[in-house]
Amino acid sequence: MPLTDSQRAHLERRLREERDRVRAIVNEIVDQRSRATERDESGDLSAVPFHPADLGSDRQDTDVDLSNATRASAELAEIEAALERLYADPDSYGRDEASGAEIPFERLDVIPWARTRI
Repeated sequence: MPLTDSQRAHLERRLREERDRVRAIVNEIVDQRSRATERDESGDLSAVPFHPADLGSDRQDTDVDLSNATRASAELAEIEAALERLYADPDSYGRDEASGAEIPFERLDVIPWARTRI
């Protein structure tokens, strides 16, 4: 059964909510990464960490932040693409891109940018 107008409106709201949520995540990561380092904030003139393990911890934090930013950016692109599909051809939104079969509303409610039934 095709999506009703009220279901499409609900999914549009969900997509907009998810877009705002993911944008906030990306913005937070960018803000955190662009702040001054602890060394700058403390006024420490030495670039040598207090302990060698600090280098590993700092690198791991950077890697996690970059990984999260990459994942969130990809998710944001999927959300934007879903909104474009919804606006460009509302009747085709919610259909599996490979088979053309309808994606269940329950799945779209959880992942409104879903491109497939599974």
